[in-house]
Amino acid sequence: MELLKKLHLKPGYFARGQTLAEYVLIVAAIAVVCFAGYQATGTNVSTLVSSVDTQL
Repeated sequence: MELLKKLHLKPGYFARGQTLAEYVLIVAAIAVVCFAGYQATGTNVSTLVSSVDTQL
């Protein structure tokens, strides 16, 4: 009986892990969007910086 009491988990025990997983997914989605945005505009920004550098 003592073993069953030790193995009993509180109802909200896994809620913290679930919340952490949700935050990780949100951060991963933000990272993917930032990376895609950088890939889409990276060459344009690099060209712009080079042309400004040349003009200076």
